[in-house]
Amino acid sequence: MSTTTAVAPLTTQDADVLVTAAGRAAEAAGVTVSVTVLDAGGHLLAFRRDDRAVLISGETSTRKAYTALQLNAPTAGLVDAVQPGGPFHTLPTALDRPLLFIAGGVPVHRDGRLIGAIGVGGGAPEQDHDFATTALEVLA
Repeated sequence: MSTTTAVAPLTTQDADVLVTAAGRAAEAAGVTVSVTVLDAGGHLLAFRRDDRAVLISGETSTRKAYTALQLNAPTAGLVDAVQPGGPFHTLPTALDRPLLFIAGGVPVHRDGRLIGAIGVGGGAPEQDHDFATTALEVLA
């Protein structure tokens, strides 16, 4: 008989903390971004898009979060994997949504378990990744 320990899910309050922290990090850097937070099932928990952000940044942040969630890995480390001949080159056609393999998507874990993901879009890829990881530090 195996026993499992319950892990608290990602809540809307947690998601608001992540969105706020990522937004503040971006504002401090002078960058306008969109931020998306998904729960472990891929459902939208929180979203922020500044009116000054490029419209596509909202879709970008959502796709980054979805990719990080589906692969349980930061999207920053996946860029080489999607190049022709890479292990994930054909993966986007196998899933029900397209993936976006650019830095800025980071899975959210609690007690070692995947509970959601955050995606940031609008800045340079390295900046988006930094904004997302900064937000995770605030949640911890």
